[in-house]
Amino acid sequence: MNSKTLRGRLNRKLDALNHWRMHKISNRNFIIILAFVVGIIGGVAASVLKALTHFIASTLQDDVDWHYKYSFYLFFPLLGILLSVLYVRKVLKAKHLEHGITPIIYAISRKSSQIPVHNVYSQIVTSAITVGFGGSCGLEAPIAMSGSAIGSNTGRFFGLQYKEVTMLLACGAAAGIAGAFDSPLAGMVFAIEILLPEFSIPVLIPLLISAAMASVVAQSLYSEPLFHTFSTEWEVSALFFYLLLALLVGGYSVYFAKISSIVKNWFTNIKNPYNKVWVSGISLGLMIFIFPALYGEGYIAIQQILNGQFNAIVKNSLFADYQDIGLVILAYSVLTLFAKSFAALFTLNGGGNGGVFGPSLVMGGLLGFAFAYGVNLTGITELNVPNFVVVGMAGALSGIMHAPLTGVFLIAEITGGYGLMVPLMLVTSISYLINRSILKYSIYTKVLADSGDLLSYEDKDRSVLSMMKVRYVLETNFVILRPEETPKMRQSDIIHSKRNIFPIVTEKGKLLGILYSERLFSILLGEEEGIDQPFSKLAETPTDLVKIHEEDMESVMLKMKKDDVWILPVIDKDGNYLGFVSKSSVFNKYRALLMRQGHYLE
Repeated sequence: MNSKTLRGRLNRKLDALNHWRMHKISNRNFIIILAFVVGIIGGVAASVLKALTHFIASTLQDDVDWHYKYSFYLFFPLLGILLSVLYVRKVLKAKHLEHGITPIIYAISRKSSQIPVHNVYSQIVTSAITVGFGGSCGLEAPIAMSGSAIGSNTGRFFGLQYKEVTMLLACGAAAGIAGAFDSPLAGMVFAIEILLPEFSIPVLIPLLISAAMASVVAQSLYSEPLFHTFSTEWEVSALFFYLLLALLVGGYSVYFAKISSIVKNWFTNIKNPYNKVWVSGISLGLMIFIFPALYGEGYIAIQQILNGQFNAIVKNSLFADYQDIGLVILAYSVLTLFAKSFAALFTLNGGGNGGVFGPSLVMGGLLGFAFAYGVNLTGITELNVPNFVVVGMAGALSGIMHAPLTGVFLIAEITGGYGLMVPLMLVTSISYLINRSILKYSIYTKVLADSGDLLSYEDKDRSVLSMMKVRYVLETNFVILRPEETPKMRQSDIIHSKRNIFPIVTEKGKLLGILYSERLFSILLGEEEGIDQPFSKLAETPTDLVKIHEEDMESVMLKMKKDDVWILPVIDKDGNYLGFVSKSSVFNKYRALLMRQGHYLE
C-alpha cells in the first residue's frame, strides 16, 4: 500500500470520526474534552523540556573542578547556539526558527491560528540545547510556543473552525506556562492577558482545565520547583520604598525594550547566520566569564538571594576575594543586572532559542535586590531584601510584557508570596503604566504593530483595516474598453454590463481613464454627442488612483473619504490596470474579519 492510498484512507476515517462527533457531541463539550488532552500533552512537553535542559546542564557541570569551569563557560554557550542553528538548518531544513511570544500573536492575527507542527518538538530541542549549554535566556517562551502548536494542530486535526483553533492554541500556551512554572493560575492569566485580551467568561473553563491538567502532569513527571517557596509579610512602613522600586523597575523595562531594538538591528546587519553564532557565542562566553550568574536561566542566583545568601552572586566570580564588602556586592549586582540584558539579547539574536520571559524575572529580581540591599547599606532603614526581590521580578515582567496580572499571579504562585499581594499589585501596575506611557506596545507586539500585523482591541476599526490587503478586495469583473473603440462598437457590452464604471485600457495594459455608465447611456441615446468618437477622446481622469504596491487599506479609505467617491481604480507600479476597489468590497471584507476576530471567544 503506497503512502497516498494510506493517507486517503486515514483522511476518510478522520472525516467519519468528525461526522460522528458533530452529531453526538456538542462543539462546546468537545472543546472541553480537547482542553483536557491539550493540557496533558502540554504538561508532558513542559516536563520534557525542563528535564532535558537540566540534564544537559548538569552533565556539563558535574565532576568538573571549579578552577577549570571558567574555560568551559567560555566555550559552552557558543557550542549551544551553534548546535541550535545547525539543528534548524540541517534537520528542519529551515533558515529560521521563530521564537518568543510574538509569532503566537502573529499566528492569531494573520495565519488563522495555524502554527507548524514541528514547533511541538523543535522548540523543546533547540531551547534545551541553548539554555542547557549556558545560553542566557528563558524556557518559558519556547514551551508556550510548543504548547500553542499542540493546541493549534489538535484543532486543525479535528477540522475545527478558526475560533475553536484559537481557543485551543491559547489552551496550549496556558498549559505550557502552567507546566513550566507549576503555576496553573498564571498560565491561564497569561493566555488571557497576552493572547486573548478581549474575552468572555466561557473562555475561562477550557483555559482552567488545560492549565490545571498541565500543572498536575508536570508535577508528577518533574516535580523540581522553580523556586523554593517562602512565606513573609510586608510592612506598611516600607510602602514608600516599594513605590520607589516601582519607578526604577518601570524605567528599567523601558531601557530593556530600547536596547532590545538596538541589539536586534545590530544582528540584522550580520547576514551570515554562522557569523551571528560566533559574535553572540564569544560575547556571551566572555560575559559569563566575568558574571557567572548569567549562565543559563539565572534562577539559581535569585534563589540564593531569596535564601539570604546575598554575597553568593560575587562568591563564585573573579571578585570572590571581595565577597564580604557590601559596596562590591552592590556594584557587582548592578553590573550583572545590565549584563543580563545584553546576554539574553545576544543569545536570542545570535541564533539561540529562548525568550525574554525568564530573563525579565531575573533582571527584576536583581534590581529589587540591588535596591533593597543598597538602601540597607545606607543605614536609613532595614528593608526585607527577599520581599523586594520578589516584587521586582513581578514588576519587570509586568513592564516588559505589558502583563501586570500575569506578573502578580505568577510571582505569588511560584514564590508563595501571597502575603505580598498589595506591593505586588502596586509595583506591577506602576511599572506597566510607566512603560505603557512611553512605549505604546510591549516587546512582543511592537514588531507586529510596526508592520501592521497587530490586532489591537483599543482601535478595532483601524486594526481590522490594517489586516486587509488591497489585493484581497480587488474587483476585476469590469468591461474593459480599448482607446480606439467607440460607444457604438461596444454598445451591447455597455448595455448588458452589471457595472456602472468602465476602465479604458490599452492593449499593453496601461490605464488611460474611465467612463461612467450614465454618460455612456446618454451618448447611446443621442442625448450627448460622441457615439462614433474613440474612447481615448471620451475618457475621464479618475479622481484618484490606488497603487497596489505602496498603499494599505487605511490610506485607500482616506482617499475615498477625502474625494467622496465609492470606487477607485487600482494600478501596479508600472501604471498597468489591475481592477477596482470599492467601499462595498471593503465593508464586506471588514464585516467578515470583524466577525472572525471579534467572536472567536464566544
